[in-house]
Amino acid sequence: MAQERERGITIQSAAVTFDWKGYRINLIDTPGHVDFTLEVERCLRVLDGAVTVFDASAGVEAQTLTVWRQADKHKIPRICFLNKMDKTGASFNYAVESIKEKLKAKPLLLQFPIGEAKTFKGVVDVVNKEKLLWNSNSDDGKDFERKPLLETSDTELFKKTIEARNTLIEQVADLDDEFADLVLGEFSENFDLLPAEKLQTAIHRVTVAQVAVPVLCGSALKNKGVQPLLDAITMYLPSPEERNYEFLQWYKGDLCALAFKVLHDKQRGPVVFMRIYSGMLKPQLAIHNINGNCTERISRLLLPFADQHVEIPSLTAGNIALTVGLKQTATGDTIVSSKSSALAAARQAKREGEKKHNREADRLLLAGVEIPEPVFFCTIEPPSVAKQPDLDRALKCLQREDPSLKVRLDPDSGQTILCGMGELHIEIIHDRIKREYGLETYLGPLQVAYRETILNSVRATDTLDRILGDKRHLVTVELEARPTEKPSVVPVIEYGESVSEDLLKASQEAIENGIHSACLQGPLLGSPIQDVVITLHLLVIHPGTSTTMISACVSRCVQKALKKADKQVLEPLMNLEVTVIREYLSPVLADLAQRRGNIQEIQTRQDNKVVIAFVPLAEIMGYSTVLRTLTSGSATFAIELSTYQAMSPQDQRILLTRRSGSS
Repeated sequence: MAQERERGITIQSAAVTFDWKGYRINLIDTPGHVDFTLEVERCLRVLDGAVTVFDASAGVEAQTLTVWRQADKHKIPRICFLNKMDKTGASFNYAVESIKEKLKAKPLLLQFPIGEAKTFKGVVDVVNKEKLLWNSNSDDGKDFERKPLLETSDTELFKKTIEARNTLIEQVADLDDEFADLVLGEFSENFDLLPAEKLQTAIHRVTVAQVAVPVLCGSALKNKGVQPLLDAITMYLPSPEERNYEFLQWYKGDLCALAFKVLHDKQRGPVVFMRIYSGMLKPQLAIHNINGNCTERISRLLLPFADQHVEIPSLTAGNIALTVGLKQTATGDTIVSSKSSALAAARQAKREGEKKHNREADRLLLAGVEIPEPVFFCTIEPPSVAKQPDLDRALKCLQREDPSLKVRLDPDSGQTILCGMGELHIEIIHDRIKREYGLETYLGPLQVAYRETILNSVRATDTLDRILGDKRHLVTVELEARPTEKPSVVPVIEYGESVSEDLLKASQEAIENGIHSACLQGPLLGSPIQDVVITLHLLVIHPGTSTTMISACVSRCVQKALKKADKQVLEPLMNLEVTVIREYLSPVLADLAQRRGNIQEIQTRQDNKVVIAFVPLAEIMGYSTVLRTLTSGSATFAIELSTYQAMSPQDQRILLTRRSGSS
């Protein structure tokens, strides 16, 4: 994307397929910026292994932690690559220590650098006792020679390598019994004689079991160390056959794939990226989308080679394909060959489930993607009313590509509202509408997505009595709203003893729709209500009353109850990490204190200080500009949503006065 080249960051994941030494590698490059966490989550779902890239001068950063946790959640084996070894301040040992401390991982050092920062000129391959040196006159990492280390000519390096290799053998032996037996049996006297292949198979086993992570290093800008990294990927990360996905047994070789990304191509229309778990895909194939419950036809099948797409006649399990022609499919949908195949798998899953007493089994969907709640919103206006349909169309396309972007209409003003993950996210959406859809739009000021809740329990009753035509619609409702004990974004709905089951059967959906719609707009700011339990105590419905009237009455009654209760505004609290050099630490801390910041700890990272704090989102709007001024552009920061917390009565009063004054 043009924005990626300008900003030098990854925003959308790019998929590339290439061959390396007889292996087919499907690579997905994912963003590291916190605003695009969803992109990462979406891709981790479909990977078998991952390479985590670190900046060797910074080690583990805030975003590394987030991504690492996501990979833990999806149980993904990984390799660490310490990049930028030629950058000033690069330190191999510091970065390795930070992996141990912050990620609580067990690093296996398969390489160490020869020289660091300006003197970085090669790496040592610990497993094979070889050194790789780059040609100093050439800027291309392809130019290197691999030589065995000799005790005679490289005395120091040889000694260091043998020590590192012995440590590695001991580490792996601790984690893998089969390897331990081999080492203690045949090679206990002399580790040097242990063949590299035996060590490599054992490293593969511990990596796939996720008990340790191999560590390699290099400098990607000059392609230094990339070839050994590719060798390590084929050697240590699992092949698709080794990943065992529970749901596959239910499909028995039938097609099962996950659509993990949608892109809009000017010529081809929507292009859907799919990971095939079993079965095969062909052009002109009809497929069934379980989430959308619809059947569509794939018109063409492509393989992604960087920005070239190659048409192919078929593709088998373990691959990533681009499909053209699917109009309904969105990110996170599960794709199977037909409705009957889905039902057969569901039956199979149910049988398995009964053996295990597992209720989840009837959910066949490959766990879609958890979509984080947006924290920022702002209005977006087309250049003229005539362009509104074009803007709606552009936003619809962008939402299919990026489910973390939400678009809604403000019922009071009729304006279109964009809800996103952060300032950068909204800025890039704005930019893309201009570049890709040719629309110059206007964004209103960024606003914070507050939530509301109640502090005490209240009861309310309401009756709705209308005569429409010759029909009388009459509903009486009595209900109670009270705070929940456990946090819950949606209202928890309960029914009292006196509400008859027959009545519920007929009108439960209408009741719940009414409750949900009332909780979308709270009485204080019109923000969504969370952490409430609504108990329905009484429901009287005149025969022939329409479901819309039931919904309307329940909704009005819930609003009445919420208005009567003691109300509380909840604001998004962000986890903020600022990396700053020592001399600018005090102005940064003073500034955070003014922003209602709560400093958790101050760590030392080489020459820098890292401030970790909780700060309300409302106080951190436009923080990047302020931080740049305060620290002459030397500091960096990362933020992510921590939780929603109650505002103090004083802050809440200020906010409400400001809102009522401006509206």
